[in-house]
Amino acid sequence: MMHFLWLVPLGFVVGAYGTLIGAGGGFVLMPILLLVYPKESPNVLASMSLAVVFFNAASGTLAYGRMKRVDYKSGALFSAATVPGAVVGALATGWIPRHTFDMLLGGLLVCGSAFLIWHPTETHGRAHHPKHFIRQRLVDADGNVHEFAYNPYLGVCISFVVGFISSLLGIGGGIVHVPALVHLMDFPVHFATATSHFVLAGMSLSGTVVHLATGAFAVGARRTLCLAAGALVGAQLGARLSARIHGVWIIRGLAIALGLVGIRLLIAV
Repeated sequence: MMHFLWLVPLGFVVGAYGTLIGAGGGFVLMPILLLVYPKESPNVLASMSLAVVFFNAASGTLAYGRMKRVDYKSGALFSAATVPGAVVGALATGWIPRHTFDMLLGGLLVCGSAFLIWHPTETHGRAHHPKHFIRQRLVDADGNVHEFAYNPYLGVCISFVVGFISSLLGIGGGIVHVPALVHLMDFPVHFATATSHFVLAGMSLSGTVVHLATGAFAVGARRTLCLAAGALVGAQLGARLSARIHGVWIIRGLAIALGLVGIRLLIAV
């Protein structure tokens, strides 16, 4: 266990930054694990990353819950849709060759970065919405009122895809979910990051249970515990920092991180 203690500060940084941008931290952790453990199978590394995402998301959700930024009603709907996708994704991980896995993850991160750099702004909102849209009026802990509406059918479809991709690649899924909530469903950025964390907690738990059942998680259990210990504390810091940072800069921070790790992973391939 002493050999893995350096993973604790890594988990702290991943937890803080992942919670700040609502992405769970897996998109940062997974590429690092791929680079640090080049001989380890994607299945084992994905199980480690997904478990850390769970601890990070659970801790972050508690912090965001105290700020009253979690849309629990919408989050419950999206969570139900991510679970089937997460189970299928976790089962499919072992069938992908390492070289293909690295290229797939790197390409996804670079594409996500390009989109967010091109469209970093928050939702513009719309004056009128179809009848089937769900309308939300939320008040945060500071008394700020936020009103928006979104298409629940679109949200369910996106959440299913997020569950599959995140569990397949071990990245948590927030890199897809947060931009989708902001740009496609008009969520305010701070509520998108908080609600995404709530969804990630349930989704990553489902994927981790599957990895436990298949035996992939047992190989990296001690390393995962060290990473999770740091992530639990880092998530609390990330949630506090989010209250002081404008939504646009949160999105830009997400874009920069995506681009850097994606390019580094593709170069390593």
